[in-house]
Amino acid sequence: MSGPSFHLITLGCAKNTVDAESMARLLERGGYHAVGDPDQAQYLIVNTCGFIAAARQESLETLRQLAQNKRPDQRLIAAGCLTQRYGQEIARQVPGIDGLLGTRRWMDILRVVEALRKNGHPEPIYHLPPAPQVGGDERGVLRAAIQGASAYLKIADGCRRPCAFCAIPSIKGPAVSRPLERILEEARLLQEMGVREIILIAQDTTDYGHDLGMRDGLVALLEALLGEVPKVEWIRLLYAYPGAVSRKLIDLMAREPQVLPYLDIPLQHAHPDILKAMRRPANMDWVRRTIERLREAMPEAALRTTFIVGYPGESEEHFEALLDFVRQIRFDRVGVFTYSFEPGTSSEPLGDPIPQGLKEQRRDRLMRLQQAISLEINQRFVGRTLRVLVEGCGDGLSFARSYRDAPEIDGLVIVEEELPVGQMVCVRVSGALPYDLTAVPVEA
Repeated sequence: MSGPSFHLITLGCAKNTVDAESMARLLERGGYHAVGDPDQAQYLIVNTCGFIAAARQESLETLRQLAQNKRPDQRLIAAGCLTQRYGQEIARQVPGIDGLLGTRRWMDILRVVEALRKNGHPEPIYHLPPAPQVGGDERGVLRAAIQGASAYLKIADGCRRPCAFCAIPSIKGPAVSRPLERILEEARLLQEMGVREIILIAQDTTDYGHDLGMRDGLVALLEALLGEVPKVEWIRLLYAYPGAVSRKLIDLMAREPQVLPYLDIPLQHAHPDILKAMRRPANMDWVRRTIERLREAMPEAALRTTFIVGYPGESEEHFEALLDFVRQIRFDRVGVFTYSFEPGTSSEPLGDPIPQGLKEQRRDRLMRLQQAISLEINQRFVGRTLRVLVEGCGDGLSFARSYRDAPEIDGLVIVEEELPVGQMVCVRVSGALPYDLTAVPVEA
């Protein structure tokens, strides 16, 4: 293929993946073509993550490796959250970067590449204009990342929540909902492309439409979406904010089989004292009532959450309360993170007083508890029939996901036969592991 080439690496969450795919489409529209081998690319682009320390380190290491190995005729661009948060400091930490682009102006990627192409620039180009929020001028590009028969579709960006530990509002700015009609248009396009699962993503999907003056905006979006994409078998939601899961949303999920009975509600902790310190919703009675309503309306609902352990001030008593909560609620899936000290967040004055070793001990204790719960829940599915989406196959096996499994973060259904990738099939569960199921195909 002739014309200038680029190699794009994206790090971090699925929301970052959508931004990277959008940048790639803009470059391709401008006459550039993507290559899988960085050695074959003229432009090396890293869409970085700057959320927590581990993600920042991964981004810096990726940039340094590319900078060390690039040829004189190659140009390296650091884009995304890390550059938005730390600006020109990234170029000082990684000599060899030729351009920087913040995540709030991802849609200017072609402008940065063209400037490097025309002028060469012995000094890095800093395209970090002041932007109060993620730009709404998306250049008409599809805001989705397609992965096989599934697609992440971004419905909003930014966040207005005040969580003390989180840098996302300072990186992305306040929540900006995308126009409903544009989302529907893109969903129809995904349906035409043969997508079987649409995953709606935002920092907080339950906040969709608030800035547009909508009440229960996510419900309104889902109701409109259901009429537009009848051939898309699965619609999945990531992520729901505690306190924002409305009765209308639960009722809609319960009555509409297209909307999967799967909900990820990142709670972050279970003790009111720690939640208040985190500036998170601290009404645990609401949490219990909401989970009860979800399970009453959808007995088969798969519920996922995440927790942070080792937050400043977390005592052994606070942590034991978290363990008790997990024992009582019995989530299908749980993710656990150790607290990451983030300069510039409102939790900065609290410091990072809990030793890393203790944080890791608490993480491991919680994960061992959840592993046993997950195994017990998975064992209940043995002998039952599930509809799954096949994502890969080889060596006589297929790797699929059920409604209970979001891509990358949850488990798999391992099927004892090679099946057509991208198809929905029925399987009978034959065995259970802590995170995965084994199964054999059956007739629908």
